[in-house]
Amino acid sequence: MNWLLPEYLADALPAEAANIERLRRQTLDLFGRHGYELVMPPLLEYLESLLTGAGQDLRLKTFKLVDQLSGRTMGVRADITPQVARIDAHLLNRDGVVRLSYCGSVLHTLPAPVAGTRQPIQIGAEIYGYAGVEADLEIIRLMAASLAQAGLNATRLDLGHVGIFRAIAQAAGLPAEADEEVFALLQTKDVPGLQAACAGLPESYRSALLRLTELYGDAGVLERARRTLPDLPAVTEALDTLSALAARAADLPIGFDLSDLRGYHYHNGLVFAAYTPGYASALALGGRYDGAGEAFGRARPATGFSMDLREVARLAPVATRPLAILAPCNNGDDGLAAVIAELRARGEAVVELLPGQQAGGAMPCDRRLEQQSGKWIIAAINKD
Repeated sequence: MNWLLPEYLADALPAEAANIERLRRQTLDLFGRHGYELVMPPLLEYLESLLTGAGQDLRLKTFKLVDQLSGRTMGVRADITPQVARIDAHLLNRDGVVRLSYCGSVLHTLPAPVAGTRQPIQIGAEIYGYAGVEADLEIIRLMAASLAQAGLNATRLDLGHVGIFRAIAQAAGLPAEADEEVFALLQTKDVPGLQAACAGLPESYRSALLRLTELYGDAGVLERARRTLPDLPAVTEALDTLSALAARAADLPIGFDLSDLRGYHYHNGLVFAAYTPGYASALALGGRYDGAGEAFGRARPATGFSMDLREVARLAPVATRPLAILAPCNNGDDGLAAVIAELRARGEAVVELLPGQQAGGAMPCDRRLEQQSGKWIIAAINKD
């Protein structure tokens, strides 16, 4: 059965493909109006380049193969963000603030728990060269605007900060080999698992790590965090950043979750996620990953977000558009050719029948061109 695809891979048939492409164009145009320049990284890179600064989760998601030209190990990208960081740091090498956007397929070794695909279409935007909270706020607003434009208003924008976890883990002396395990347990709010993983830590820091799973909700979360978390400079700085951002985004549905540290491990500061009703997981994710370009020659402040365009298209309301116009086979009628050209210039889809072709095999049409009194007119197709 050579027509079967591997598990968790699927074709996009005409209706779905049209919806995905419509949203891709709209979203990239939105990014462009905000000053984000489009880049197109390759699907394959040498493995060390793809995984620079990444955590074990990204390594496990990446398909690996041997390059027949060089003999080196290559990877199929599982995330485009590191590639864009490489472009900013090594290829563009501009001074000052750089805004970049991208869209392309990525490939995962295992399917996402909710979306159930191994080939998401990742679309996103990044800002390089600005460390202030203003850049994070711009990205969060752009993330919300992207979902709203698709008809999926974000009813909750959760903020967190990886620096809080990092500071507590470091002060507690958490072994490096346990770091990723505890990080993952925090994301799932697995309290029994955390208790076991943190059993050997000093009680004050062990309790603080467990308390992170309870610190979610409205702005009151930040005050509770200040009262109950260890008095560490990095913790205070992170809470100040969250407070400053929330104060400047009062018009957005901002919430807080200090254990929702989603995203690959190159995030090292503020992280955020957008949620929409009826969808169990975050529909868009982002955060700060300062210094990701260091391995490529330039350590730069960086923040950005991305989302799976295929999943957004699946959830978004389907735009109703007229179907195509069916045109008869043209046997040298210049008038018919001119009418068809004019309709296409106006944005209409016109399907011309080929010699001997029956109308039933054409693209779905709801109108047709027919000649009346020597003129070509558009008439409705009677479905009866």
